Amino acid sequence: MTAQAPISSGFGFDSTATDVLDGIDLTGSYAVVTGGYSGLGLETTRALAACGADVLVPARRPDHARSVLAELGDTAGDVSVAELDLADQASVARFVEATVGAGRPSDILINNAAIMACPETRIGPGWEAQFGTNHLGHFTMTVGLWPLLIDGGARVISLSSTGHKASDIRWDDPMFERGDYDKWIAYGQAKTANALFALHLDVLGEPHGVRAFSVHPGGIMTELQRHLPREEMQERGWIDENGNVNPLFKSPEQGAATSVWAATTPSLDGMGGVYCEDCDVANRTDPEGPFARFLGVDAHATDPSSAERLWAMSVELTGVDIT
Repeated sequence: MTAQAPISSGFGFDSTATDVLDGIDLTGSYAVVTGGYSGLGLETTRALAACGADVLVPARRPDHARSVLAELGDTAGDVSVAELDLADQASVARFVEATVGAGRPSDILINNAAIMACPETRIGPGWEAQFGTNHLGHFTMTVGLWPLLIDGGARVISLSSTGHKASDIRWDDPMFERGDYDKWIAYGQAKTANALFALHLDVLGEPHGVRAFSVHPGGIMTELQRHLPREEMQERGWIDENGNVNPLFKSPEQGAATSVWAATTPSLDGMGGVYCEDCDVANRTDPEGPFARFLGVDAHATDPSSAERLWAMSVELTGVDIT
């Protein structure tokens, strides 16, 4: 198991996706980036394609995605779009069938798309929407793409966040079927799930040359905040009364850097399963430290037994597993 400790990558908070890809040639490689047409995902797609990777962007609104991605202009790698709604397991199954049917090995899978702090919403068989979309949608898709990931010896990147610090997996009530709904606890549970998913996927993938990492991109103002009223963002210190963004937030180009770094850097060869931030492997959270809320990864998001338990729960809920 890779140690959850920094490796002195040479990059940091201010690094951009372009910075971490300097000198890396991705010509001929194939990347899948969910939500790769908006916010961090768009910058991820831009950076990978500029280095020669062909990028497939699964999108809930494919026509909109094509119009946005057309603005990238000519890139060294090709960028294409396919329809996928992560909140709809039938849509995920159709995407998987078409992509596996095309047969191209995948070198990189970046599970970037997400929803955050939305009002209580139910999807599919009554699943809580943030857990069902951010985790279970990506779970079903990744498991379905498994043959292509093995063929490509892929790196799989699962976007988590410091939101994981808000909640462990609610083992007795993951779908908020009892008691009051809390949108931030629900988001925290989903982000913990994203980290635990990468941890156990790496255990299963290592014998096949597939490695997985979870990533905290940093605080960034993107469409992810679309469900939040201005007043709440002010209360949380994300913007001031004039709408100015907290200077500790990253730009989208900086926010995409850790995903791209984890997906491509030779520094992580032979490693996997760890949580990364600021273009390096993160420290474990010091619970007594002054920055415990903002830096590091909490113990509940790096527990191998929890990761295995979550995998079993996900198999039971979705009916799919790696074979």
